Amino acid sequence: MTTELTQLQILTELQPVAEQNLNRHLSMAKDWHPHDFVPWDEGRNFAAMGGTDWAPEQSKLNEVAKAAMITNLLTEDNLPSYHRLIAEHFSQNGAWGTWVGRWTAEENRHGIVMRDYLVVTRGVDPVALEQARMIHMTRGVPSPKDWGGFLVNVAYVTFQELATRVSHRNTGKVCNDPIADRMLQRVAADENLHMIFYRNMCGAGLDLVPDQAMAAITQILTNFIMPGFGMPNFRRNGALMAKHGIYDLRQHLEEVVQPVLKKWNVFERNDFGPNGEQARQELAEFLEKLEKDVLKFEEQRDRLLAREAARGVMQPV
Repeated sequence: MTTELTQLQILTELQPVAEQNLNRHLSMAKDWHPHDFVPWDEGRNFAAMGGTDWAPEQSKLNEVAKAAMITNLLTEDNLPSYHRLIAEHFSQNGAWGTWVGRWTAEENRHGIVMRDYLVVTRGVDPVALEQARMIHMTRGVPSPKDWGGFLVNVAYVTFQELATRVSHRNTGKVCNDPIADRMLQRVAADENLHMIFYRNMCGAGLDLVPDQAMAAITQILTNFIMPGFGMPNFRRNGALMAKHGIYDLRQHLEEVVQPVLKKWNVFERNDFGPNGEQARQELAEFLEKLEKDVLKFEEQRDRLLAREAARGVMQPV
């Protein structure tokens, strides 16, 4: 089909698919409770309650783990902004509305459990964390121009949820704390189920309106930004996370972009019209460039790590 459909027509046509995938999600999602993942016996009062305020030496996390935990938590904190966007571009009726509410409730648990863990274990400065939260949530979600409509947004959250899963999972590994690792495995499992819902919906959109969906996918991937973009210290923390393999260009390409495109059979499909073919070609050229950028980044990273090792700079374990 090369005839363009309106957003309302697309949502109406995909309503049965949304209901099917909502039911699938509800059958697979596991109930869990944030309080079960927090070591409450490590907690103690801060100065306002007669205790001691935070000091750097109280944290058991290395600098990479701190940067990753803060970045991931502030991303989760910005949930109200994402809820507004999803509610605006999906629908609040039927299966769509039920999904938006369910997804929001599940995502909210991630911020709860991560903040409770960091405050109780004194992993990061809670005052600085709160200041950063206020700034980030006030700014909201920065989105490039013309990122409107269902197809663009469902394509973005497909890749974003998978990217977040990778980031959470790898953050757990560098915390050197089995409690944090278990907690972030639980959060990552949620993100994976969310990704599957969005991936299936975007795939259904690709079958329904191939040209429109292909253009949306290309638009997202050629302008992709992580959901934490714009938060305080995002560039510094993001660079540190990439440097130490929590989320870098290779992971973005090989663990996020390529598996989803393969699932959709993007480069094997034969149902595109001229506009879809043009968008697919643009994406293919972009991916070729991205592969070269991956190698360039890794070469630079290896040289930097070698210089640091020669100077005796300790690397996180």
